[in-house]
Amino acid sequence: MALDYTNSIPLYIQLKAKIEQRILEGTYTGKIPSERELIDEYYVSRSTVRQAIDALTREGTLEKKPGRGTFVVLKPINDWLGNLSSTSETIQRMGMDPGARLVHSEVVQLPEELQKSTGLTEAVHFKRIRYADNIPMGVENNFYPTKLGKKIKKYDLNKVSLYDLLEQELGIRSLEADQVIRSEQINKEDAKLLEVAASTSMLIAERKLVDINGNFVEYEHASYRSDMYSFNIKLSRKK
Repeated sequence: MALDYTNSIPLYIQLKAKIEQRILEGTYTGKIPSERELIDEYYVSRSTVRQAIDALTREGTLEKKPGRGTFVVLKPINDWLGNLSSTSETIQRMGMDPGARLVHSEVVQLPEELQKSTGLTEAVHFKRIRYADNIPMGVENNFYPTKLGKKIKKYDLNKVSLYDLLEQELGIRSLEADQVIRSEQINKEDAKLLEVAASTSMLIAERKLVDINGNFVEYEHASYRSDMYSFNIKLSRKK
């Protein structure tokens, strides 16, 4: 499986992407192929393999164990599109322990675009780091109407799922959401929070929640490490 030698993207970056994809697909679990096996499979030099492995090791995707080989550290978290689930529920379904740390909470003025989407001029903003098995895997920014946000601030957001809090404690049920997913490079602030390289690729999920009556409940802008998070959906062709 040769890489594209005509592409301007460096070979080690191409190889890094191939290895990341194999991890996301579940092809590589536990110990990954040896340097020699990767050289033979992708027709690259030893230095190219080592550069790719070193980059993945720095990002925390792989771990080198002297005398044993190189191992996958992260298990991808799969989120089934079409099912409105919290991040905690998604992480738990993958057999991992969810966690969160509140970075800050504050009342903010919303930019014009969010004002049009939410119908609000200001909102309570919560910023949290999300963890899977104690590994920082994403940053979530949640915006709520001021009255609702003040109620949420009374709870320990390092320990609770926001969806559980909304449904079980605050009586907000029958939620629906519109969601947009895209990819972009991590910003400097989030890279520092997640302890990853500034070049790390992120999956961005923007979600607007409403209740059964169509009333705005929450706007979320979340960014997740693409080496830990993937979205899956079952499709069928109907004639």
